[in-house]
Amino acid sequence: MGNFRVPIPHNEPIYSYAPDTRDRDKIVEAIAALKKKPRDIPMIINGEEIRTNEKIEIRSPHNHSLLLGNYYRGGKKEIQMAVEASLEAWKQWSNLGWEHRAAIFLKAADLLAGPYRYEMNAATMLAHSKNVFQAEIDCVCELVDFFRFNAYFMQEIYDIQPESVPTMWNRLDYRPLEGFVLAVTPFNFVSIGGNLPTSPAMMGNVCIWKPASTGVYTAHIIMKILMEAGLPKGVINLITARGSDVGELILKNPHLAGVHFTGSTSTFQSMWKTIGNNIENYKTYPRIVGETGGKDFIFVHNSADAAQVATAITRGAFEYQGQKCSAASRAYVPQSLWIVIKELLVKQAKEIKMGDPENFSNFVNAVIDEAAFDTIVSYIEYAKKSNEAKFIYGGDYDKSKGFFISPTAIVTTNPHFATMEKEIFGPVMTIYVYQDDKYLETLRICDKTSPYALTGAIFGRDRLAVELAEMVLRHAAGNFYINDKPTGAVVGQQPFGGSRASGTNDKAGSYLNLIRWTSPRTIKENFVPPKDFKYPFME
Repeated sequence: MGNFRVPIPHNEPIYSYAPDTRDRDKIVEAIAALKKKPRDIPMIINGEEIRTNEKIEIRSPHNHSLLLGNYYRGGKKEIQMAVEASLEAWKQWSNLGWEHRAAIFLKAADLLAGPYRYEMNAATMLAHSKNVFQAEIDCVCELVDFFRFNAYFMQEIYDIQPESVPTMWNRLDYRPLEGFVLAVTPFNFVSIGGNLPTSPAMMGNVCIWKPASTGVYTAHIIMKILMEAGLPKGVINLITARGSDVGELILKNPHLAGVHFTGSTSTFQSMWKTIGNNIENYKTYPRIVGETGGKDFIFVHNSADAAQVATAITRGAFEYQGQKCSAASRAYVPQSLWIVIKELLVKQAKEIKMGDPENFSNFVNAVIDEAAFDTIVSYIEYAKKSNEAKFIYGGDYDKSKGFFISPTAIVTTNPHFATMEKEIFGPVMTIYVYQDDKYLETLRICDKTSPYALTGAIFGRDRLAVELAEMVLRHAAGNFYINDKPTGAVVGQQPFGGSRASGTNDKAGSYLNLIRWTSPRTIKENFVPPKDFKYPFME
């Protein structure tokens, strides 16, 4: 035995996929291979492939005619199988040496960064409608970083030990939670899909993983990688069941030890209520960790560089069609800079190309499905009918071939206009132009406008103005950016999460998230126990 150390992690390099590169050729080949052969995707329960009679098609968001495969909807029977498999696997997994758990996920990182890189990127491009760069930074680089950095964070947690004094040795035993963890993952980040079940598992827990229906195609590849890396049967069970069945059979199960969630605020609140209403039935109080919505802002001081602001708005609002919980969706611009920034925004918008991600010149692709399309369009139509809003570009949409919505920028005269307050989760940016002498007043409006507090940015070269924004907006964002867009947090560099209606702020990409999945036991060993009950004061 030894005091084992995991390799010091470094962020995975991002491939460029520039023309005439080997990587470009490889990704094109991987896309062609996936399009050629639709996949039959089962659930994975206790390491076994499980199928049901209810088969559901998976089609590409940007091309309705492209059938990528199908998955199977599970029911109460499959959920119960997953619960039983998890509890059985817990007996061995919870006692396995941490270095062996770490080795599995470190191997998974190498598999993903190497032989599975192009397949995973191609799958993300086709099933999630991400361009190659958005796919690369998400489903490969960030997930590889999660696997490697989380192993390192686990080691750091285990290194945190209490002080001891002469004749006494104090220790902390970081135990897994008793029971199973439910991981509920969204469509918009494959890396989140991979991280939410694996971070608790790395700490010795067992998980039931329910991905969004629009995230199943890539989730099954992650499970394939984990199994190839040596993950034992039943440690993570991948199910595709209805939310109602999950709520009844998993959230109310006495052995529920935790929930790791990313998704809508309403869904998270509903799950929390279910847990609260059943609190007396659990064997232990479940850990609840969630990252939900955002109404993320870019605030501009009149000392800012206009070109930097315009680029931050374009990238922050429209990369991946605004389908990021961190995406910029409201901006506050001073009157003195507005004309210049507006001209730059319109110029950039004219250069944006939209379409199939297989065309690498396209910056914007399709939104994920028809429900999302319809919701986003409803906000656009609302703004078109309002006398408080004016479009400077965009507002167009078409779902005849794919779910395409043009990047849209709206200027409003009302800082509390609906599209300034509501989470739209699409390529819609709303801008409020304020008077330069009302900087502080507008900062306070920004802080109070939204119930969310996920990400936000301040642009300015006046350091006193930047400091003022940092303080006034202290609770308005869990990730705050100075002269940068409010998206693109990197594992190990910018731990991610927000508070208020944006979640529990347990900071994915840091030890703060990992430590939620352990239940420490204090061990005190006395080397020289007393032999007489009397204390000196009694003499």
